[in-house]
Amino acid sequence: MNDKNTDFPQYRKLSNDKTFYKIQSDRLFEEVQLMGSKVFRYVIDAKQYPEILKIQDMLQLEEPYLTISEEEFTQKTAVL
Repeated sequence: MNDKNTDFPQYRKLSNDKTFYKIQSDRLFEEVQLMGSKVFRYVIDAKQYPEILKIQDMLQLEEPYLTISEEEFTQKTAVL
């Protein structure tokens, strides 16, 4: 995938409103999962093909990914 015209970071979430993504490049993203009162953060440097496809799906807004603003990402993923 060629993302030379894509501005980063991009922000996405799953439709369940419990998993959020900050896509920093076509090979790097942060995933934040909300489970009850806990927040889990993962940084994924995509090296394997399935990880690269996941980023492509997020950027292309494939189901179940939804676009969100930086403000919504920051608000929803702030540690309580």
